[in-house]
Amino acid sequence: MTAKSAAAAARATVYGYPRQGQGRELKKAIEGYWKGRVDADALRATATELRRTNWRQLAEAGIHEVPTGDFSYYDHVLDTSVMVGAIPERHRAAVEADALDGYFAMARGTQDAAPLEMTKWFDTNYHYLVPELSPDTAFTADSTQQVAALGQALALGLTARPVLVGPVTYLLLAKPAPGVAADFDPLTLLDRLLPVYAQVLTDLRTAGAEWVQLDEPALVQDRTAAELNAAARAYRDLGGLTDRPKLLVASYFDRLGDALPVLAKAPVEGLALDFTEAAAANLDALAAVGGLPGKRLVAGVVNGRNIWVNDLEKSLATLGTLLGLADRVDVAASCSLLHVPLDATAERDIEPQILRWLAFARQKTAEIVTLAKGLGGGTDTIAAELAANRADLASRTGSALTHDPAVRARTGAVTATDGRRSQPYPERAAAQRAHLRLPLLPTTTIGSFPQTTELRTARADLRAGRIDSAGYEDRIRAEIGEVISFQEKTGLDVLVHGEAERNDMVQYFAEQLTGYLATQHGWVQSYGTRYVRPPILAGDISRPEAMTVRWTTYAQSLTTKPVKGMLTGPVTMLAWSFVRDDQPLADTARQVALALRDEVNDLEAAGTSVIQVDEPALRETLPLRACDHPEYLAWATEAFRLTTAGVRPDTQIHTHMCYAEFGDIVQAIDDLDADVISLEAARSHMQVARELAGHGYPREAGPGVYDIHSPRVPGADEAAALLRRGLEAIPAERLWVNPDCGLKTRAWPETRASLENLVTAARTVRTELSAS
Repeated sequence: MTAKSAAAAARATVYGYPRQGQGRELKKAIEGYWKGRVDADALRATATELRRTNWRQLAEAGIHEVPTGDFSYYDHVLDTSVMVGAIPERHRAAVEADALDGYFAMARGTQDAAPLEMTKWFDTNYHYLVPELSPDTAFTADSTQQVAALGQALALGLTARPVLVGPVTYLLLAKPAPGVAADFDPLTLLDRLLPVYAQVLTDLRTAGAEWVQLDEPALVQDRTAAELNAAARAYRDLGGLTDRPKLLVASYFDRLGDALPVLAKAPVEGLALDFTEAAAANLDALAAVGGLPGKRLVAGVVNGRNIWVNDLEKSLATLGTLLGLADRVDVAASCSLLHVPLDATAERDIEPQILRWLAFARQKTAEIVTLAKGLGGGTDTIAAELAANRADLASRTGSALTHDPAVRARTGAVTATDGRRSQPYPERAAAQRAHLRLPLLPTTTIGSFPQTTELRTARADLRAGRIDSAGYEDRIRAEIGEVISFQEKTGLDVLVHGEAERNDMVQYFAEQLTGYLATQHGWVQSYGTRYVRPPILAGDISRPEAMTVRWTTYAQSLTTKPVKGMLTGPVTMLAWSFVRDDQPLADTARQVALALRDEVNDLEAAGTSVIQVDEPALRETLPLRACDHPEYLAWATEAFRLTTAGVRPDTQIHTHMCYAEFGDIVQAIDDLDADVISLEAARSHMQVARELAGHGYPREAGPGVYDIHSPRVPGADEAAALLRRGLEAIPAERLWVNPDCGLKTRAWPETRASLENLVTAARTVRTELSAS
């Protein structure tokens, strides 16, 4: 096919779409089902209608080929585990008794069976359920869900493409099941898994699929020769099937690198590549292999992870370059639109001109369609859209919101000394022990306590004008009092105020910093039914006034025990926002760090002796390629130290991280120079404690003994067993006892019971230590 005919054949598509619905109907239905207010049929009906609504919106916008199989009740990797029959033995009876309840048991656990481990999906804030595999795993095909979704789309008269997690990525994301040797490599199961995928492909072909997309984002990471050979074998075998749909192998989030020639040679009909995060690298690599003659190329030229309008002319130039490199070039977002909110037009509180800088899922869909039209028919067919796009881009570039000379002068004056504590850790530790007088194995929580219905109602009433600010503050004051009282009665050693006044750990601060925009309806799935509204970091950042001092000092006035000041760190403020793309991330991080440094210093001046600066996103934001790690970790750790280094030696700095793989950033954790770090460890059975020990981590650490992402209440014996395992790696004088993460999403009954058990476990192990 010539470049001209490839352009004329250009089509618009997407890899996935937000699942929740305009009013988060899916979240409400699922949580209603868990609470017994919604039955299974009603839940399924809600899900079916949401899928239909998504497909209709996409088709009406001009998307030529809609995705199926991207919708999920909880997580698409968990759906893949169900599809291939990889059900943990502890959940098998529940799944066999009731498939839906068993599915949620794998995600959330039960009182008798722990859930699957949860961690971040590559470098996003989406969490997936980690497959558990063993040498004895027997895969079996169950394509029921995938076939049903395809049938529903086809029944609407749509062209549909099922989207599956690819077999290589699925195995690379998996871990050895509990009790299996840690050196077991799930990729050794590939030959056992491929026939199951072959059966699913056959089932989808029989159900009417012309194309099936197999997502292989793991191949954009550094891969060994053996892993690349496994990918080659997988697609040689699947491509060699005689009765199958056409195969589109998709990658995203970074450059494909050494995997590109492997997939280019594979007997598959198409590849999908990211031309936003790694446009130049993928273009060069594609040209180096001689393009994709005879194949379909789906070009991800619209950023599927951020919310800024696309530069249409730049994207058209990229698409024009690609025309001669494939038989057919289609236009798409760089990845699933799962990672952005649904519709920017729902926002009423953002200035109209600024709103034109933003593109959520529906607006990105329109951009994709516009680009496909322009690629196929020429720029004259989209002249009006191009003119409007140029005006929007120029408006943003020239806005006073994006440039504050005072902020830029301050960041330009930062020196290396500003990021160093005044004394080394051993001297600080001695000063802190003398000042705080904490027991061995001190107990604490991560920060937030349950956000009750009463709190959410009070917040809504304040927004609606049904109560005034004084009435709202009375409710917050009462909630803080209850949280402090509970912690004292339970016997926790370092308390928190519970964050009753905070809507979200990033949004709360963003709403008080200049340069940020907040949304009312910009919900994005983090995990399961947990949705967040990432703020938009649009301009230069500064802190007009103190943000947390008032409520922290009020809480401290209610107790003689230390109350932690709680802040969100600079890297997480970036990672869990939609961050500006018009300057280096390091520059933005330094601005945020200086604003937070002011808050840390004000907390200390107000008498706060323990200050926690959370950085759960430090690992999440780590680039996917190792060669990009040093630059990122240098500015990320500098930003944390810049935030925290201005305090006295006897002020104890904590940080917290959760739900990520920490082993490859232990040196960076050390470089933060925090006095205490708390980390998720319950689901991973203290793996991080062993990683810290292997590194020789010299400071204090609290690997979590209570998994807060499950409603189950861990017994005191279970928490004590995890604590003893932690002690195998970390000396008692440096070990803290705490949950994995904040308690915001939990209910009070399970929170009370779990924390009481946590304190009991700490006391039990203290007694054992004193007797030994």
